Amino acid sequence: MKLYIDSALHTDWKLPPGCPAPQGVTTNPTLVLRAGLPVSLPSYARLLEQAGDCGLPELMLQLPDADVGRGLVWLDALQAGAQRAGVHLTIKLPCHADWEPLMRAVRERRVPVLLTGVANPVQLLWATHMGAAYVAPYLGRLEAAGRDVWALVAACVAVQPQGPGLLAASVKTADVLTKLIAAGAAAATLQPSLIASLATDGITADAMRQFDADTLASQSLSG
Repeated sequence: MKLYIDSALHTDWKLPPGCPAPQGVTTNPTLVLRAGLPVSLPSYARLLEQAGDCGLPELMLQLPDADVGRGLVWLDALQAGAQRAGVHLTIKLPCHADWEPLMRAVRERRVPVLLTGVANPVQLLWATHMGAAYVAPYLGRLEAAGRDVWALVAACVAVQPQGPGLLAASVKTADVLTKLIAAGAAAATLQPSLIASLATDGITADAMRQFDADTLASQSLSG
């Protein structure tokens, strides 16, 4: 499974020892605002530079609106910035028919598209038809709405061989991440604080303390 950091704050992108190397970073307008940045082309250009400086392979950026002309102006600038930074660019768009013209335009430029907010099987099939590279259901929101999260996850995994990869978003716990790995999800995006918290574990620490104590006790044995 590929692991993505869900943050537009570049100081969040360095994970502590014990964490797997992330594939890249995902952002959206909410995360950009949370980082204290405007959703603007200069902000996105700077994020690409920072991703390159951090040695991250990929950055996923969400275009701010469905206007095709404006979107392609942004895309041209972002592709150039990604090339300079040595970062693979993926464009995020909401999974909604209002965004279809821009979706097609981005795909014509051979830039991979992630459709975000996928919430039901018809949207999943439409995303497959549209040639999306990834779909991103928000697991936390789906669960809060009383949806069968794991049925949708299973469907997303089932279409992966011929369709988009599942990039699970809004992952809140280690148990959910474990289930996603077991289900065969292609990728997940997590808050950096959750990733960092799982780099160590109390059960592992208890075992280490036991080993240390037993090593010390063994020194009194002859042999």
